[in-house]
Amino acid sequence: MSNSHLFLPSGFPRAPLANGIGRYMCQLKRITFKFCKESGSSRGMRDFLENDLVDFARKHPSVAVYVKPRRHRSSVIKAEYCNGEEYWMSLHKSNREEIQKWLHLCTTQNDGKDFRFRKMHHTDNPSIQGPWTPFTHRDPRLNTATFPDEELSKPVFVPRSATDRLIEIFKEQQLSDHPNSGKSRNE
Repeated sequence: MSNSHLFLPSGFPRAPLANGIGRYMCQLKRITFKFCKESGSSRGMRDFLENDLVDFARKHPSVAVYVKPRRHRSSVIKAEYCNGEEYWMSLHKSNREEIQKWLHLCTTQNDGKDFRFRKMHHTDNPSIQGPWTPFTHRDPRLNTATFPDEELSKPVFVPRSATDRLIEIFKEQQLSDHPNSGKSRNE
């Protein structure tokens, strides 16, 4: 088993400058495709450039796309991000579908840095109870129930109106004032 993950810096997942709260801004700013026109190892890159490059450029108008042919070298993608980070990836003997997957990764990640996640979430004020989820205080029977379920569909608490509560209080007072004799306290 490789221990290469031990040499990666660790950190928490985060979005730069709250990206996506107002609007989403793609962090990828420039991508360069380097390939050989004759080499067999660059065949997948050439197929991608012939068939899918225009669609990629239309789908991501904020990304500058450069194509750089070079002789007798394997194909490479170089991605540059808003924060100045650069990400290089060798695509030696990769096919068209693999290149599309790597491009999707480049366009969806925040920057080119590789790092280990310390945790999948981070907070400055941690709770000893653990992270809240929508299922934290739910009935465990929901895990094995098949819906619709008659018993689970029954309301747990039926809210009463203030008028209904006043009528109940009035009836309780009448019963306590007239237990059996029919006399009130004032008599």
